[in-house]
Amino acid sequence: MGGVLLLSEEVMLYEEALEWIHGQTKFGIRPGLKRIFWVLEKLGNPQNNLFGIHIVGTNGKGSTVNNLQRILTASGYDVGTFTSPFIMDFRERISVNGHMISKTDLVICCDLIKPLTERIPLETDLGPITEFEIITIIMFYYFGKLHPVDIAIIEAGLGGRYDSTNVFKAFAVICPSIGLDHQDILGETYGQIAEQKAGVIKGGEKVLFAIDNAEAKQVFLEKSQTSGSQVYQYGVDYSMQKLANGYQFLSKQGNISDITLAMPGQHQVANAAHAIQACQLLKDKFPLTSDDAIRKGLEKNYWLGRTELMLPNVMIDGAHNKESIQALVDVLKTNYKDRHIHILVAAINTKPIEQMLELLQEVGDLEVTTFNYPKAFELDDYPLQFSRNKSFKDWLAKMQVKDSKDFYVITGSLYFISEVRQFFKKT
Repeated sequence: MGGVLLLSEEVMLYEEALEWIHGQTKFGIRPGLKRIFWVLEKLGNPQNNLFGIHIVGTNGKGSTVNNLQRILTASGYDVGTFTSPFIMDFRERISVNGHMISKTDLVICCDLIKPLTERIPLETDLGPITEFEIITIIMFYYFGKLHPVDIAIIEAGLGGRYDSTNVFKAFAVICPSIGLDHQDILGETYGQIAEQKAGVIKGGEKVLFAIDNAEAKQVFLEKSQTSGSQVYQYGVDYSMQKLANGYQFLSKQGNISDITLAMPGQHQVANAAHAIQACQLLKDKFPLTSDDAIRKGLEKNYWLGRTELMLPNVMIDGAHNKESIQALVDVLKTNYKDRHIHILVAAINTKPIEQMLELLQEVGDLEVTTFNYPKAFELDDYPLQFSRNKSFKDWLAKMQVKDSKDFYVITGSLYFISEVRQFFKKT
């Protein structure tokens, strides 16, 4: 009975901790670093204990984090990861070797950090702390003091320069892509958005990037040059070549053959290449990272909610902006061109929905829906020409899962994909 009571108490404390964290969403998104630095200083600056890699950009951040974690964990190192948003469980965001932070450790962190955050409005004029700032502080304390790791792979939240994660000095900065997203906060043009993302470069880092837009690329080149950081461009300094038996990675640090990638799409080829190049640059500090460990880390890799098959003919994919929709369309055209594709979309109202839907129309029948999220498009908000469905559950009920000619795709906001994936795992 005692064990049951202890478990019950732990769950209660954990639920209280989650309620406190999520309660800070009412303070919205407030870019800036003064609040997080104020709390971290009171904690002894745990972020300064980290050796890490900072991942910024529009799309591909989570996949690149995951690739690096798989490779370095396969090499025998303790790897902390920080990602967002979560798909199944809040604790996914802070993980070690792919294992979520425990409920007990999360509560320990919250018990320590909450009193400090409550002092900010009383002792400063900085205003209340935000939800993302709290989660980031928990991550830095966890990896820097409570559960030290060999390396931390940290995904930026929004932007870079004023993002809460931009309080540590990284060994390397990786930018998988620059797209037009969050323009209300980051700027209207590719160049303005790139300036925010490149704001994490402090000097002396290795800077890896794959940027198509010339204006955005120039921002990263100039920022790296003025800060004394060494640049590695995908397609110039490192690349991937498709061969009959998989892929070959090519770089000045050495070539690796017989690479198999579990995740489909050219964007995932590039994301894998960033991880391999970073591991080669880490070789002096992490000598156990062999070519075999790289192959092992990538061959069975997957990322929740990204081109993920729930059933043999049902895919979910968190393609939440124009660029990621284009990547999904490319996958469908390449891998499923002989199938009758049916697509269901739900997005949030800050996205270029007409452009996204226009791209998806190229590959299949299209319907739209809504979901339980404050910024979700309501059914009446979508362009009139698209069929509407009240919920994804109603859409799923119409599927012909036994017909091998049909292929079903559910896509859009990652918050929507989280809801869909949880439904599949419960049924």
